[in-house]
Amino acid sequence: MKFSLFSNRLLIKLCLSFLSILFFAAIGYILITAYLTNNHYYETTQRLHANLAQHLIDEKFSNQSPFDAEGNVNKDLFGDIMHDMMAVNRAIEVYLLDETGHVAYSVVLDHDGTNTQARKIDLDPIQRFIGEQGSAFILGDDPRNPENQKIFSAASFEKNGKKGFIYIVLAGEDYLSTRASLIDGYFFRLGLRGVALTLIFAAVLGILSVWYLTKNLREIIFATKRFQEGDLQYRIQDAEKMDLAILAKTYNEMADTIVSDIEKIKSLELHRRELIANISHDLRTPLSIIQGYVETLRIKRKDLTDQEREEYLTTVNNGCERLARLIAQLFEYSKLEANQIEPVKEPFLITELANDIHRNYKVIAAQHNIELQMEMDPKTPLVFGDISLVERAIQNLMDNAIKFTPDGGTVGIKIIPVNGHVEIMISDTGPGIQKENQSLIFERYRQTKTGQVKEGAGLGLAIVKKIMELHNASIKVLSNPTKGTIFSFELPIYQLS
Repeated sequence: MKFSLFSNRLLIKLCLSFLSILFFAAIGYILITAYLTNNHYYETTQRLHANLAQHLIDEKFSNQSPFDAEGNVNKDLFGDIMHDMMAVNRAIEVYLLDETGHVAYSVVLDHDGTNTQARKIDLDPIQRFIGEQGSAFILGDDPRNPENQKIFSAASFEKNGKKGFIYIVLAGEDYLSTRASLIDGYFFRLGLRGVALTLIFAAVLGILSVWYLTKNLREIIFATKRFQEGDLQYRIQDAEKMDLAILAKTYNEMADTIVSDIEKIKSLELHRRELIANISHDLRTPLSIIQGYVETLRIKRKDLTDQEREEYLTTVNNGCERLARLIAQLFEYSKLEANQIEPVKEPFLITELANDIHRNYKVIAAQHNIELQMEMDPKTPLVFGDISLVERAIQNLMDNAIKFTPDGGTVGIKIIPVNGHVEIMISDTGPGIQKENQSLIFERYRQTKTGQVKEGAGLGLAIVKKIMELHNASIKVLSNPTKGTIFSFELPIYQLS
């Protein structure tokens, strides 16, 4: 239901937006069309009647003068002119202008009014019209309404020593009022019908276009819904070929990342359960031993000899030490895994650290009848790292080597400078590790025994791996069954700035 509502809402918004744009575009189109049509009509009318004023002068003023002998306007002549003009075209208004542009006479004006004689027509448009012989579209003043501009025809004359202009307005007041009422109705009908038809046609095309253009978006929404419903393997096919390729590929990558994270969480949960089971087992065993011997000491303390009592106490002490080591390892590993340990890196001599570790492990090796060897270059340069963490890593590797080396075997430490790094290798002559198990030994609670993998308290190598990760390094293993094992890692040589 949510998917349907979302898609319908989006589709409706897109369609409404599209139709709104078309509606305002249609209104704008009608207004622009009206304006351009109006101007086109005026320009055409003016071009057709461009020589009308000159023809009037040539015809009417050849035998008669616009002024009488006393310099007054020949009103009878202009009455005949206006009568003839209006018989041909009622839209025409004829004006007689003096050489300064003042209105001298016109039939359409009330010359008894106080403002009639004061009306003056701007001569600049008239001069340009005459100069260009009516070929340009020019608007002039309207004598009846000085605030308006009208199309006109004009020509100059000189008769009986008097100069002036015949100024003919080609679209008079009566014409404009009639035309306005007609054209308003025309454009209303045009607009109503045009907009209605445009919107209907555009609505159909718009809906189809939006439906087609949102096809890829619907596919992505569908894929998201499938993923939400539990189909974690569903992906958008040919994502790179879609119109919304970036969004589609981002969805696929996001889905892959989520699935990968889910797998990691499942793996961590499985390891958590294994860890709890292994901790329970490893804690239970020494605790059971300690509890059993303590109970025996408590019950039989009067019957035990000093030697038996000492053996029991030694066993209890060994169990306590084992518990302490296990708890320390668990605590150390948990801090490393939670990134609670921040390495404090500094330059130090790895050879001095190796000598100290070699000296400390001599006694332990001798107790197991193991020969402890050391090989290093005395000119080995300073390395850069956290000395305490590196020491811990080497100690864990040494503990692991001694643990799996049989009596009479050999454990060695080797330090070699190589290509800007110093390589530290810990070798033993133990049973070795099967190739298929080498990738497992660095997991927590994994141990090898005679080449086989078994569950146990194996946190030492896991701690080493975490320490190497803090140093942006890796721990490597080279081993063959019956031929021993070599663990190695590298530390960068300290560069003086």
